[in-house]
Amino acid sequence: MANPLRREVRQLYKNLLHLGREYPQGADYFRKRLNSAFMKNKDVTDPKEIRKLVDCGEAVIKELGTLYYLREYSAMKKRFYEEELSAMLNMGRPTD
Repeated sequence: MANPLRREVRQLYKNLLHLGREYPQGADYFRKRLNSAFMKNKDVTDPKEIRKLVDCGEAVIKELGTLYYLREYSAMKKRFYEEELSAMLNMGRPTD
């Protein structure tokens, strides 16, 4: 593997490993899957093929970012509507 590509692959692995800490099915599950995916492609030596795999990994990073954003958004939305519903239900009740 060429030196610049080697650095990119290592950085991609580190970035994915960092993002995997927040994975919904758990960090251990993500780490095992990540490791097996990288080991499956460890014998690839063609720079074009390596570049293609790195681009695919960067797409996975974007997908994970979107997944985490949607999870955060749905939690905020749920909290907001629960508070709003609670306020609406308590409007007609007298307070002591």
